[in-house]
Amino acid sequence: MADNSLNKSYEIAKERYMAVGVDAEAAITELSDIPISLHCWQGDDVGGFEKEGSVLSGGGIQAIGNYPGKARNPVELRSDIEKVFSLIPGKHRLNLHAIYGDFGGKPVDRNEILPEHFMNWVAWAKSRKIGLDFNPTFFSHAKANDGFTLSSSDDGIRKFWIEHAIACRKIGEMFGKELHTPCVTNIWIPDGYKDITVDSRGPRERLIQSLDRIISEKINPEYNLDSVESKLFGIGSESFVVGSHEFYLGYALTRKILLCLDTGHFHPTEDVSKKITALMAFLDQAFLHVSRAVRWDSDHVVILNDELIALSQEIIRNGYQKRIHIGLDFFDASINRIAAWVIGCRCMIKALLYALLEPTKILINYEKAGDFTSRLAILEEMKTLPFGAVWDYYCRLNNVPAGQLWLDEVKAYERDVLSKRS
Repeated sequence: MADNSLNKSYEIAKERYMAVGVDAEAAITELSDIPISLHCWQGDDVGGFEKEGSVLSGGGIQAIGNYPGKARNPVELRSDIEKVFSLIPGKHRLNLHAIYGDFGGKPVDRNEILPEHFMNWVAWAKSRKIGLDFNPTFFSHAKANDGFTLSSSDDGIRKFWIEHAIACRKIGEMFGKELHTPCVTNIWIPDGYKDITVDSRGPRERLIQSLDRIISEKINPEYNLDSVESKLFGIGSESFVVGSHEFYLGYALTRKILLCLDTGHFHPTEDVSKKITALMAFLDQAFLHVSRAVRWDSDHVVILNDELIALSQEIIRNGYQKRIHIGLDFFDASINRIAAWVIGCRCMIKALLYALLEPTKILINYEKAGDFTSRLAILEEMKTLPFGAVWDYYCRLNNVPAGQLWLDEVKAYERDVLSKRS
């Protein structure tokens, strides 16, 4: 899109928004201060870079498809992520899983990982002036084959995973110190039973003991923020999940750590957006894993749908931008992996911009006055204002392609880089 045409469209849009009491320039400025934590695991189908030949499947982790060109090592993955960052506006973060260290082809078990295995990621992050977030990896391992990790009745199994999580907190602390921005270290475990469960108390009591041991060493929150992530069900844990929403809500509140809400980890009729203000009335901070569930926790690529907009509106309307950390969590191997990243991340940013372009104070005043007619009328009129022109302008300000032009760059990268990977 030619700059003159783009600028003209933006000026018209800015006037239209100003007519309803919205400052588009202020919205753009505020948007630039909201980072999205891009998930590394979209780039290689949640495989990771542990010892060659390791079997990385199970625990409900499954990427569908076999599109050519997935990253085979950390160097290729960083190259792919750089391409993604070049196509999304703003300054963002990267979210790593423990299986993505630079292990140099040597077998390093999960409880033996060290900060040194992630120093190349830190050097890369420093060069890009971005922050890193982190996740212990409690799946795709021989000691998780029976479906239990931190809540296992086997003392040895439980000890192994406690050691893994402690090691990951140390890595998160290192990220925060080196990059001068706190790392969110998020715990999700696959623990649960497939069928009718008699003893649901025991596993939860063991999980509390494990988590308490993991976070017993205090780490400065300037460096590391602990987070726990719930799930409704998983493959192999359809009947009972130890780390349910209610369990982790209680744990996060009593231990004063972050609660992670994955938008795919609830019942299909539940909207995470409707939980935000209820939870934030009691939580200091929270973490989001934004995904798109189709009938179940299928981790489809995030799109600009009603729920994504509603989620963003709840964050922006209530001023939670500094208290809610936003990350993405999806993996689709049926399409170009870089395109999947770009589509999902751009849609997340679009949803936040859409929320920032709302005349929230005016709508609240209508609501307080009982003028629900005007409230509904303005909400509906906002849907046809020229939001796209503001988005295109924001992209140009950040020197990234506006409209669908980013797809040309992805196709060229596929031709020149991805297609050459065997």
